[in-house]
Amino acid sequence: TMSHGWGYAADNGPGRWCENFPIADGPRQSPIDIKAGEAEHDAHLQPLRLRYDPAASIDLLNNGHSVQVTFADDSDSSTLTEGPISGTYRLKQFHFHWGACDARGSEHTVDGTEYAAELHLVHWNTKYGSFAEAASQSDGLAVVGVFLQIGEENLHLQTVIDAFNSIKEKVRQADDLPNLTPASSCPHRWTTGPTDGSLTTPPLLESVTWIVCREPISVSSAQMEKFRILLFSAEGEEPCCMSDNYRPPQELKGRRVRASFK
Repeated sequence: TMSHGWGYAADNGPGRWCENFPIADGPRQSPIDIKAGEAEHDAHLQPLRLRYDPAASIDLLNNGHSVQVTFADDSDSSTLTEGPISGTYRLKQFHFHWGACDARGSEHTVDGTEYAAELHLVHWNTKYGSFAEAASQSDGLAVVGVFLQIGEENLHLQTVIDAFNSIKEKVRQADDLPNLTPASSCPHRWTTGPTDGSLTTPPLLESVTWIVCREPISVSSAQMEKFRILLFSAEGEEPCCMSDNYRPPQELKGRRVRASFK
């Protein structure tokens, strides 16, 4: 059993999650492998409208599974509207998944290809009263996934990366942040979605509309190294390097994948 909670190791990793979270084998689990040639072109998919207020970022946290930036979500200062979703979704947090080396780390894959990391911008549907309430509704959450591809240094990301030293261990939090912007708005040219899916970490709730951007943002190899100084472990515990914190692609189980591209 996973008495010490879920994680990404052999004894508590994705292959074991179904023991405590049976929905892990459910009909709309994420991530998925996006087969570009099989995605249905949908000419009616409108571009996403992302509006983010960097001043609304509250804190940067090592939660023992990833590094997460939380946003104030008591107003519509940071929102996701239009595009493939209806209504207004507020940004709650963004976080990353990455590998122990640059050749892997993303959760979604495109024709089997993995990227070095994946940024997730997590939003909740304001027709519900709160993030917590929305998280259990089938249309409660919308997550924008952005791939990080090795290339030029990314200055937008550097602001976040600079704070990693102060949150190396689990439950470490940095509050005195410079204004953090999500790495870049989603390129409009090539997004999937919306695809019905789930959270990619326990409790794996099937409440997520996924929008994955095909066009990656850049990150340098040196910047990726900085992600790997973070630890899964808390202060005073045996240090355990935080990497390979991704769930592999799940079966489509008959879901359609639409795309705003040909």
